[in-house]
Amino acid sequence: MKAQKGQVRVITGNSAAAYAAMLCRPDVVTSYPITPMSEVAEQLSAFHADGILDAEMVEVEGENSAMNVVAAASITGGRVFTATSSWGLAFMYDAVQQASGFRAPVVMAIANRETPGILAVSGGQQDIISTRDTGWIQIIVEDGQEIFDTIIMAFRLAEDYDIQLPVMVNYDGFYLSYLAQAVEIAAREDVDRFLEPLKRQPQRPRLVPGEPLGAGTHGIEIGFVELRYKHSTAMERATTKLDEIDKGFGELFGRSYGGQIEEYRTADAEIIVVASGGAAGTARTVVDAKRNEGINVGLIKIRLFRPFPRKRLAEALRGKKAIGVIDRSVCFGWNCGPMYMELRALAPDIGIVPMLSYIDGMANLDITIPHIERVIDETHAAARGKPYQEVTWIPLEE
Repeated sequence: MKAQKGQVRVITGNSAAAYAAMLCRPDVVTSYPITPMSEVAEQLSAFHADGILDAEMVEVEGENSAMNVVAAASITGGRVFTATSSWGLAFMYDAVQQASGFRAPVVMAIANRETPGILAVSGGQQDIISTRDTGWIQIIVEDGQEIFDTIIMAFRLAEDYDIQLPVMVNYDGFYLSYLAQAVEIAAREDVDRFLEPLKRQPQRPRLVPGEPLGAGTHGIEIGFVELRYKHSTAMERATTKLDEIDKGFGELFGRSYGGQIEEYRTADAEIIVVASGGAAGTARTVVDAKRNEGINVGLIKIRLFRPFPRKRLAEALRGKKAIGVIDRSVCFGWNCGPMYMELRALAPDIGIVPMLSYIDGMANLDITIPHIERVIDETHAAARGKPYQEVTWIPLEE
């Protein structure tokens, strides 16, 4: 049965995150405000004050405490939510790893922003990269509606009995966090219906007073290896599980996003542009324009960054003549974009083809139509055998 038509509101990306979290009925919510995420915490507090959100709201003195609170509440069986950004994510870094080691199904929204080092109160994806190997599932979204929908899907994914891992839902700070867009707010009963299958699964381990439960205990030799192995295999299961959840969401609500990746005009494309987040929307416009010029280009939007969707990407990229990758962050030590570096690892599956790395959109700089036109033109030229520059820092070459 289809969901009823939701109420459409013009709200910011931060508000979309808060509405979605509220409708999922969390038991415990805590968040320490930080630009540009603070509105999420403010909106959830308003929901609580108005009696719309029935949850334990925990005030903390910092982000590290926030993550410890939700991780602890999660292992007692509660549904939990938090949000942060940049320096806040860095401050909770040890607790982030602890939550994943606990296999605590925490859901956290992140308004992506440049990380500490060079002070930049501005958007960028470096905070995703700084936590990509902490054992969290990481999803990147494009607009306000996708923020709302994906947070609901994130609870379904995190709490699935076969997964039991924390999930980050990432969106462009300053752009999507503050951008007001029309978002369809689902009815509470339909969200309940979508999450209902979790209640029919075996009950996940939970801390009960007087009963034994190991969480965060010291791993000894082979026992440590076994726990790491189970964690890693659960992440691999999350790839196809997200595809299933996305399909089910589409059947109920009429909106779906391709699961791990979203493909646009890729079937007959000779070259591919790879992007993520809000830049994918601009890239679609340029792809259409370049198609009208006779260039057979397609777009792949990476949604699932951890675990990396290598099988889906290999299927989509196999047989293409060249690939241009747009990153909003840097892979230090390789002098290229992180997504570009990971896509290079697919060479055994897709063959050796020209692959070009473009670093753009850091520190709130726009990824513009002319920038993406350049990516497509240079990737197209490389596909025809012309010399190309492997790594281009676009803002420095304008």
